[in-house]
Amino acid sequence: MSSNFIHYLISDPQYYGSTPKSISQKLNEVFKQHRVDFACFRDKQSSDFEILAQAFIDTCHQNNISKIILNNELGVAIKLKAYGVHLTSQQFHLIPKAKKAGLYTIISCHNEKEIQKAIELNADTITYSPIFDTPNKGAAKGVTHLKAVCKKYDIDVIALGGITNKNHVEMIQQSLAKGFASIRYFV
Repeated sequence: MSSNFIHYLISDPQYYGSTPKSISQKLNEVFKQHRVDFACFRDKQSSDFEILAQAFIDTCHQNNISKIILNNELGVAIKLKAYGVHLTSQQFHLIPKAKKAGLYTIISCHNEKEIQKAIELNADTITYSPIFDTPNKGAAKGVTHLKAVCKKYDIDVIALGGITNKNHVEMIQQSLAKGFASIRYFV
């Protein structure tokens, strides 16, 4: 696999727990088993996001992971000096603010209209999903469609959705995507 092909870990409390200790322990296990280029802290349920994000950031730094992304929480990403922010498809309006703050800006896209908007607003990268079947995420787009999107648009595309094994990763790599993002692949 190309060393430029991004391996993008996304955390989830279902697998990492909701305490600083559980997050740190699970991350350390994952980093021993997998190559990780980008690491994203994602927790949509805990009330102490900032404390948990700090534990995630500290553990990433201890493992020489510098491209640390926070999901959805632009203010916390700025405050904790994260490398970047991964915005949801409901947060296009925050792209200019994230870019002004010097954050690497990723936005979730699910259709071509959103991709065009991401390009217009100067996002650094998009995730495009779901590529494979994923619980509660709608119909899978498939690798053929992903490849067409990668050819058509001048923006880095990271494939997301249902990527759970090495075969999926190899298929994504053949698609011209810049990389893949996953929760379950890394656990």
